[in-house]
Amino acid sequence: MDACSLSTKFQAGILVLFLISQCAIKGVIALDCNNPRDKGNKDYNRRCGGKNNVGVISGKQGGGNSGGSKAGLSNCNNGGLQIGFYSRSCPNAENIVRGAFAGNFLSDPTAPAALLRLAFHDCQVGGCDASILLDSTSTFQSEQRSDRNFGIRRLDFIDRIKASLEAVCPGIVSCADIIILVARDSISLTGGPRFPVQTGRRDSLTASNIAADASIPPASVSINNFLSTFQSKGMTVEESVAILGAHTIGVGHCVNIVDRLYPTTDPRLGALFSAQLRLQCPTGSPQTLNNNTVINNDLTNVIFDNQYFRDVMNGRGLFTIDAELGQDSRTSAAVAQFAQNQQLFFSTFISAFNKLAATNVLTSNNGQIRRNCHVVN
Repeated sequence: MDACSLSTKFQAGILVLFLISQCAIKGVIALDCNNPRDKGNKDYNRRCGGKNNVGVISGKQGGGNSGGSKAGLSNCNNGGLQIGFYSRSCPNAENIVRGAFAGNFLSDPTAPAALLRLAFHDCQVGGCDASILLDSTSTFQSEQRSDRNFGIRRLDFIDRIKASLEAVCPGIVSCADIIILVARDSISLTGGPRFPVQTGRRDSLTASNIAADASIPPASVSINNFLSTFQSKGMTVEESVAILGAHTIGVGHCVNIVDRLYPTTDPRLGALFSAQLRLQCPTGSPQTLNNNTVINNDLTNVIFDNQYFRDVMNGRGLFTIDAELGQDSRTSAAVAQFAQNQQLFFSTFISAFNKLAATNVLTSNNGQIRRNCHVVN
């Protein structure tokens, strides 16, 4: 693909509009803080704030104002999430999110990758509940203090979007939903698929940097642990491979790859690529690394496409898990398929994203709608 076609594809993403859909996503896994059976859930105390948590009941509205591909969708309402949850309480919510983000995106084309990563890291720690946004208090340490959240940024975009929503619909739209909506829009604005997502999540009352350390997979995660992590969220092997295709946008840091370069080079790295990485990361000592140095995740790292999978097959997978994905017998076939068929990658990614976004969500009268995403009301 030449530079002109890449530029055209990138600009086209900015003009994407979403269609209306009445669909909802299957397989939502919700945590009900008022259900005695859920008190045995390992995330109960962290996310429900203990046995006496009381939240404000939020109504469920039908309809919707987003659309596109319907992979993995049905016309059912599960676990308190649904398409167009805000269609009555804040009818323009998704348009406000999209418009505010698109304006900010023009000032920083790297923001979509950062905010897609933000959603993944939030959802990995207990569920998609905006716990990653909470500042430290006297009772817990922010998840942003976790080494696994190194490089989390552009939270100012989330704050501006929240302010825009609060000006029109105060106390209605959760920070957890904002994160998911922005992640979805990050994909389409960079040339990827457009698709509906369910809303209706509520925000957690606490956070845990220790939980973040334990739950967010490192760049060096083994293929076994990687598959186990995502299959526990109901994903197939193919969906697990597709979700890692989010690496198609964004950058990595030297600290996450030096173990592949020093003291010896990982033989799975292509010779030219490993030489390039050594020039960018000239030392294996974490103490002397310049973490401002970034390495593109793939050759088209501002465009959401299937280039990541082609790079993996050509020995240009940046992280250890990228290399393992292309060589393990369980995942290599999917890598090859996605490298050849971008639409197959897109449809599988949509299904995987929706499963991740609906895992262990807080709904109904659980949690709260934070007025400020960084502090509990």
